[in-house]
Amino acid sequence: MSEHPIDDLMTTTLQKIKEMIDVDAVVGKPIQTPDGLTLIPISRLSLGFASGGSEFGKTPRVEGKNNFGGGSGAGVKMEPVAFLVVRGENVRLLPVGMPPAGPVDRAIDMAPDLMDKFTAFWDQRKRDKETF
Repeated sequence: MSEHPIDDLMTTTLQKIKEMIDVDAVVGKPIQTPDGLTLIPISRLSLGFASGGSEFGKTPRVEGKNNFGGGSGAGVKMEPVAFLVVRGENVRLLPVGMPPAGPVDRAIDMAPDLMDKFTAFWDQRKRDKETF
């Protein structure tokens, strides 16, 4: 046992986090398709934890009774970021696109397509003027 209960609390929290997270959480197990393609999922893993405690009262501890209260918590977030696509000798990284968050992001994502459409429209208009 540790010198203080908070040490045990921190140790237990870290052990549980270690049990939750392994390499398979970041680089997933390969998925084989019938046509010989191998997909390997790649994820981003974020985690946070906190532990804390308090001594109750100002009286000295009595043997067998510790004036201590503590707590701990942890959170894990896993987001897919890409797939490694393996076919024969070829390996490609296929990123997973996240959906746009708001109107500005959507406008930025649409800008290249809009420019292509505008350019095609402008070129067609020039061709039409040349024929008259």
